[in-house]
Amino acid sequence: MKALSWAQWLALSSVATGAFAASDDNPRNLTKIHEAGRCAIRGQCGKQSFFGGELPCPDNGLAEKPEDELRDKLVEVCGDEWKDRDVCCKQEQVDALKSNFGTVNGILGSCPACTKNFFNLFCTFTCSPDQSLFVNVTDTVEKGDKYLVTELDQLISEEYGSGFYDSCKDVQNGQTGGRAMLFFGNSKNYTQLLHFLGQKRLLGSPFQINFPRPEKHDFKDMKPILSDAKKCNTSDPEYRCSCVDCEGSCADLPAISEAEECTVGMLPCLSFGVIIVYAVFITLLVLAVSGHMAAAKHRKNKNERLQLLQEPSPDDDYDERDALHGTGGALERPTRQYILNTYCDRAFSNLARACANFPGITIGSSILVVGLLCLGWMRAAVETDPVKLWVAPNSAAAQEKQFFDENFGPFFRAEQAFLVNDTHPEGPGPVLSYKTLNWWYDVERRVRDMKSLHNGYTFEDVCYKPTEDACVIQSITQYGPLADGIDQDSWESDLKDCAENPGDPACLPTFLQPLPINRLLGGYNTSTEPVTNATALIVTWVVKNYNPGAPELERAEEWEDSLNRLLKDIQSEAREEHGLRLSFNTEISLEQELNKSANTDAKIIIISYIVMFIYASLALGSTTVTLSMVLQNPIAALVQSKFMLGVVGILIVLMSVAASVGLFAATGLKATLIIAEVIPFLVLAVGVDNIFLIVHEFERVNISHADESVADRIARALGRMGPSILLSATTETVAFALGSAVGMPAVRNFAAYAAGAVFINAILQVTMFVSVLALNQERVEAGRADCFPCIKLHRGVNSSMPNGYGGAPFSGIEEEGFLTRFVRKYYAPAILGNKARVAIITIFLGFFAAGIALLPDMQLGLDQRIAIPSDSYLIKYFDDLYDYFDAGAPVYFVTREVNVTQRRPQQELCGKFGACDKFSLANVLEGERRRPGDSFIADSTASWIDDFFFWLDPKNSKCCVDGDKPCFADRDPPWDLTMRGLPKGEEFTYYVQRWLNALPSEDCPIAGKAGYGDAVVVDYNHTTIAASHFRTAHTPLTSQEDFINAYAAARRIAKEINDNNDDIEVFPYSKFYIFFDQYASIVDLSTALVGTALAFILLIVSVLLGSLATGIVVTFTVAMIVVDIVGTMALAGVSLNAVSLVNIIICVGIGVEFCAHIARAFTIPSTSILERAHSKFRGKEARAWAALVNVGGSVFSGITITKLLGVFVLAFTRSKIFEIYYFRVWLALVLWAALHALVFLPVALSFFGGAGYIDPESDGGLEQDLASRRYRALLPDDEYDSDEF
Repeated sequence: MKALSWAQWLALSSVATGAFAASDDNPRNLTKIHEAGRCAIRGQCGKQSFFGGELPCPDNGLAEKPEDELRDKLVEVCGDEWKDRDVCCKQEQVDALKSNFGTVNGILGSCPACTKNFFNLFCTFTCSPDQSLFVNVTDTVEKGDKYLVTELDQLISEEYGSGFYDSCKDVQNGQTGGRAMLFFGNSKNYTQLLHFLGQKRLLGSPFQINFPRPEKHDFKDMKPILSDAKKCNTSDPEYRCSCVDCEGSCADLPAISEAEECTVGMLPCLSFGVIIVYAVFITLLVLAVSGHMAAAKHRKNKNERLQLLQEPSPDDDYDERDALHGTGGALERPTRQYILNTYCDRAFSNLARACANFPGITIGSSILVVGLLCLGWMRAAVETDPVKLWVAPNSAAAQEKQFFDENFGPFFRAEQAFLVNDTHPEGPGPVLSYKTLNWWYDVERRVRDMKSLHNGYTFEDVCYKPTEDACVIQSITQYGPLADGIDQDSWESDLKDCAENPGDPACLPTFLQPLPINRLLGGYNTSTEPVTNATALIVTWVVKNYNPGAPELERAEEWEDSLNRLLKDIQSEAREEHGLRLSFNTEISLEQELNKSANTDAKIIIISYIVMFIYASLALGSTTVTLSMVLQNPIAALVQSKFMLGVVGILIVLMSVAASVGLFAATGLKATLIIAEVIPFLVLAVGVDNIFLIVHEFERVNISHADESVADRIARALGRMGPSILLSATTETVAFALGSAVGMPAVRNFAAYAAGAVFINAILQVTMFVSVLALNQERVEAGRADCFPCIKLHRGVNSSMPNGYGGAPFSGIEEEGFLTRFVRKYYAPAILGNKARVAIITIFLGFFAAGIALLPDMQLGLDQRIAIPSDSYLIKYFDDLYDYFDAGAPVYFVTREVNVTQRRPQQELCGKFGACDKFSLANVLEGERRRPGDSFIADSTASWIDDFFFWLDPKNSKCCVDGDKPCFADRDPPWDLTMRGLPKGEEFTYYVQRWLNALPSEDCPIAGKAGYGDAVVVDYNHTTIAASHFRTAHTPLTSQEDFINAYAAARRIAKEINDNNDDIEVFPYSKFYIFFDQYASIVDLSTALVGTALAFILLIVSVLLGSLATGIVVTFTVAMIVVDIVGTMALAGVSLNAVSLVNIIICVGIGVEFCAHIARAFTIPSTSILERAHSKFRGKEARAWAALVNVGGSVFSGITITKLLGVFVLAFTRSKIFEIYYFRVWLALVLWAALHALVFLPVALSFFGGAGYIDPESDGGLEQDLASRRYRALLPDDEYDSDEF
């Protein structure tokens, strides 16, 4: 069957069958005479079959003057032009026209020009006195004593036909949001439209009407008489159509003012500018180096000539002075103290001495405080709701979602499946066949009949029912002709008919909403291929949604869980028995797969932390244990080992994390999975580094001041390293705390927890760890075994040494480890040479320039496929969704507290009336639909107010009816397109409630219950509309960029509507908006966070180090680290989102940790180390060398290696989000931060660093001088040589 919309079936068949009269002029009663004033058909002569419609009788007689009653009816139906004309029709025919034009008016009535042209076509065809001029009966059949017309030709001029089609082609159907042409065979031109109207079909035209082209054939005495179709954008206000139904009537929308992307060729201007600047820098550098080399060569040649003229004799005095100046690094050492550093040094020394003298009290107090803070764990809660994680509760998006959910209910829950034929080696093929569909009917039956596991809920119990009696299932099996089963002979034609005309009443599903074919089939060319060529079958079961906590929601989730299990079984069935692939998703699938991913990630994270813990403990113990000691004197190695100390240091890190979580949990701040996954990693990086620094400095003090008590040595060590820890901890705490000002809960909560953990960790390290370090040193000096302090190893104690094996200078243990020796002898001198420094600055500035150039390539978004495990069944579903589902997400433009009962707001909302505002909501949305590339709007708007008002139109006589007549039949002023007769106030709310309760039918398809039952919230107490929405849909969105741009476009459109209308407030809403709201501000937010953090770093470093220049160098280095990491993220495919924003904040904090200790060691160098500087290093170069030797090894072994080991473990995760957003970013963080801190920063400080200060402990007195001499004297001769290193 060729499906015809229900409106055409009723209207056209009745119009046609009632329009013809008989004639007996020839044996078959064909039309023989064609002249003005003569008919071709008139009257009804009966049916050809029991199920057929009434057929006209041929009548080639003259037109007749109608009786007054007939004329009055004809004028009422067809217009004033029929007042004084003869006619070729009878009264029953005009009655049929009036009845069925009402149905057509429900589809086309919003466009007066289209309606007028349609009525003219059938009024002229039915009653024109010149009927024989354009109608020719070509075939009849005999029935009794009459002939029935079975086929005829009707001439329509190309001018009228094209004008008729053009006036109707844009008319929209309100509830479906589709074009009215869908009701007319989805006609693409006027010939297709006429062919559809004249085709003989069941429930359609009972006879064949052909429309031959008059200009292509010679019809002798015949000619078309209709020639002037009304244009939809006519200047005549009586017939002018609105913008919604006529593109020509649309006002030009304002041009979209978007910031144009500045490019030079294919490069963004920023990238191009950075390249140019760096190229200029390189050019100037080459010129400077070339000039310097030429000048040096000239001076060398000049000196050689002068030496030839002088008498060669040794100049002992010169050699002495040269040798003296050769130790210039020592002669140019700092000579004054920095008062703030001195106070900090004394404070930390006093604190350390107290903790070392009272270790029991210190450790007990620390554990007690941490234990009290951990009591907050009783209130701990983990937030897993994505909405509450990534959207600020006071943001517009969150408030709008809450408003939508409260007024219209949460968005439906969609359970969707794709059945795809792509498993064969030869490639994808058609998925539809009789066998496949038979099986699929059974699958859908099983889904409908399936009972949930625990309470036996069925689909009927949880489904969405817009008409209160039929569940919504979007499937080809729901088309009317296919609903009761599949017929092997006719299923293809039935499907094609309904695909072409989904609004046909025969094709409507039981829930009375048309099913567009692009939501049911995919994988074929819709313009050139039949629907039976589709490679994917799409089915969606719609389940009603509820707010969290509602028992109905638990019921829906239980049913979905059972559906998951059923569809997994059907997946195997499809593959093994039918050679097809099934992918699916239920509303709870994503949450289940994310939890599965979290469980997998937890194992990887734990393994990563264990690896870092073990390394940190072993590496800490290796500071005083060498391989030769283990082999030659294992007992001594057991005493000197610090494994237990390392374990305690790691426990302190965990204690700080636990205390921070307890503290903020007590305040009601929820934790997140990011906090559990990231903060231990972060605090471990900071904590291990500080532990290494304290222990390494303490070992140096053990050598230089071995005759002092343990407490005094601890005080000296922390006095030196405490301010450095204060510097790093303060900058990191402030940097993280800045993030707590962000509205995004995931970022805010992470920042608060991280700041608390870093701060608590620093406090525990300078108190509890110092006490444990003192106890450990006492254990060593007492010759007790590591890990088993109760066991005293007598062979491990040398009684001739004052401090036993704790007295390193007298034990024969080397003060330097391999790494420190390598830094001192090879690495530091290599990078601080003049040529190396220039090369390093040049290369790192190149990296920085490349990072800036890559910033424009940073993408936004977080693909759902990344957030789930790589082996998840949802991966294929999302692939199919993007490949085959050619429909966009619904989008609602929601009105809030608009008094629609008054005329002005009505005019600002409506679109199908002449009195509607030029830039009303409906008109703006229609204008935006016509530029989908900018607006991402694909469908016409379902405008409830327009459909409501047309429901009141008395021409739609079967819609709003009081008794036996239309509601507004005798209204004064009458219902018309000027809106003067439309209801207001209480009358408006009365009728709108009736409309919302009315079910659509064949007689009245615009009744409101099915399409708008939950779209309008009426406030009867205040006689207003509390909320309503206007539904449309986005274009298909297939990438994160599409989703982000679609959201931005919807925001722009809503602003445009609000700016042009004073009495309405509108906001856009779609289900995905809440997750993409962050991208509207994430770039600015990231820039502000990093910029503010860098400003605080500059302030804190400058104040604590007493040098603005050093502060600038450190801040610039941290900025370079962040920029290079972001550039690497762009190259590695890591997009910017809330997860990566957290990582960027981490980059700032870890970058500071890498740099702070080296910067302080540069500003306040160790005198004993500085004096060992190579003779060629002076001033800043010598201090940079001393900084590397002093803390470079600790930074490398304490942070770099620890983090690399942990990061490498993450490479084995099956979670794409961990592999991309943690492994890639953290690997880039460790590498870039280590390179900048250990290579670039010392070189930059040697060029641009600020003034240096002396260590308060190195006051230059006799005690320090003796300690320094003893320190150097105890080193082997080959380990200290001022001329060599």
